Amino acid sequence: MSSEVIYKVVLHTSDEGVAVQCPALPGCWSQGKDEAEALENIEDAIREYIAALEARTPGASLNRLA
Repeated sequence: MSSEVIYKVVLHTSDEGVAVQCPALPGCWSQGKDEAEALENIEDAIREYIAALEARTPGASLNRLA
Protein backbone atom coordinates (compact mmCIF):
# COMPACT_ATOMS: atom_id res chain seq x y z
CA MET A 1 0.00 0.00 0.00
CA SER A 2 1.41 3.40 -1.00
CA SER A 3 1.42 6.24 1.49
CA GLU A 4 1.23 8.78 -1.33
CA VAL A 5 -1.74 11.14 -1.27
CA ILE A 6 -2.90 12.81 -4.45
CA TYR A 7 -4.31 16.33 -4.21
CA LYS A 8 -6.18 18.04 -7.02
CA VAL A 9 -4.90 21.51 -7.88
CA VAL A 10 -6.36 24.36 -9.91
CA LEU A 11 -4.21 26.41 -12.28
CA HIS A 12 -4.87 30.09 -12.98
CA THR A 13 -2.96 31.44 -15.99
CA SER A 14 -2.34 35.15 -16.54
CA ASP A 15 0.13 37.38 -18.37
CA GLU A 16 2.29 37.30 -15.23
CA GLY A 17 2.60 33.49 -15.04
CA VAL A 18 0.66 30.67 -13.44
CA ALA A 19 -0.91 30.65 -9.98
CA VAL A 20 -1.96 27.33 -8.51
CA GLN A 21 -4.13 26.42 -5.53
CA CYS A 22 -4.94 23.22 -3.67
CA PRO A 23 -8.65 23.52 -2.75
CA ALA A 24 -8.41 20.66 -0.21
CA LEU A 25 -5.91 22.70 1.82
CA PRO A 26 -7.37 26.17 2.49
CA GLY A 27 -4.88 28.94 1.79
CA CYS A 28 -2.42 26.63 0.04
CA TRP A 29 -1.34 28.60 -3.05
CA SER A 30 1.82 28.97 -5.08
CA GLN A 31 2.91 30.31 -8.44
CA GLY A 32 5.48 29.99 -11.19
CA LYS A 33 6.57 31.51 -14.45
CA ASP A 34 4.99 28.56 -16.29
CA GLU A 35 2.84 25.52 -15.53
CA ALA A 36 5.78 23.21 -14.80
CA GLU A 37 7.31 25.61 -12.28
CA ALA A 38 3.92 26.29 -10.66
CA LEU A 39 3.27 22.55 -10.22
CA GLU A 40 6.74 22.02 -8.75
CA ASN A 41 6.16 24.93 -6.36
CA ILE A 42 2.72 23.72 -5.23
CA GLU A 43 4.22 20.32 -4.39
CA ASP A 44 6.61 22.11 -2.04
CA ALA A 45 3.76 24.23 -0.65
CA ILE A 46 1.64 21.14 0.04
CA ARG A 47 4.53 19.42 1.85
CA GLU A 48 5.11 22.55 3.97
CA TYR A 49 1.37 22.88 4.68
CA ILE A 50 1.18 19.27 5.93
CA ALA A 51 4.36 19.71 7.99
CA ALA A 52 2.88 22.82 9.63
CA LEU A 53 -0.34 20.92 10.47
CA GLU A 54 1.67 18.07 11.97
CA ALA A 55 3.72 20.54 14.04
CA ARG A 56 0.53 22.15 15.38
CA THR A 57 -0.97 18.81 16.42
CA PRO A 58 1.80 16.91 18.22
CA GLY A 59 0.81 13.46 19.35
CA ALA A 60 -2.15 13.26 16.98
CA SER A 61 -2.36 10.00 15.10
CA LEU A 62 -2.38 10.15 11.33
CA ASN A 63 -4.61 7.64 9.58
CA ARG A 64 -5.06 6.74 5.95
CA LEU A 65 -8.62 6.84 4.69
CA ALA A 66 -9.77 4.91 1.65
